Amino acid sequence: MTQEQRAGFRMPTPSSKALAVDQHGNRLVSFTLGTEDVLPGGAPMPMALTALWHRGEVVMVYDRFRGHWELPGGLLEPGESPRQAAVRELHEESGQVPSDPLRFVGYAGFLLGPAQRAEYGALFTGRTLRRRSFAADQEIGAMRWWGLTAPLPGRVSDIDVYLARLTRPAGSH
Repeated sequence: MTQEQRAGFRMPTPSSKALAVDQHGNRLVSFTLGTEDVLPGGAPMPMALTALWHRGEVVMVYDRFRGHWELPGGLLEPGESPRQAAVRELHEESGQVPSDPLRFVGYAGFLLGPAQRAEYGALFTGRTLRRRSFAADQEIGAMRWWGLTAPLPGRVSDIDVYLARLTRPAGSH
């Protein structure tokens, strides 16, 4: 048995049942709680996402290219760990900084694009005691603190809502 099998990883395949689907046909097909040092096998792991919380609300960013609200995150740069990418992307996309080190939650298994390309993404969570200012750029048009229920203006990624709910702090329902 491989280390990935012991950790509970299942390779995303086109026949995998979706936990959530976004408007572009991207599918979240698995989520494995785990330890940060046991990387999933069988598919690339090129991205990291962060659910940052403040007083029961999670930060969401509006990605101009995808046309929807999502958790801050993105691709790992060469030589960068998933944790480093999560912190960098959180700050670049939202202007926010966690008050404590981010907590690793697990690995999300995706099937992406028309070809349903299998990939994993690392999910981190944390909190901030202070909301910081935000400046829109070419990629990110807006940032909001969201309690997961009130409507946001425009589309919201169902995949990112699913992942944010996995990280919701106790007592913030």
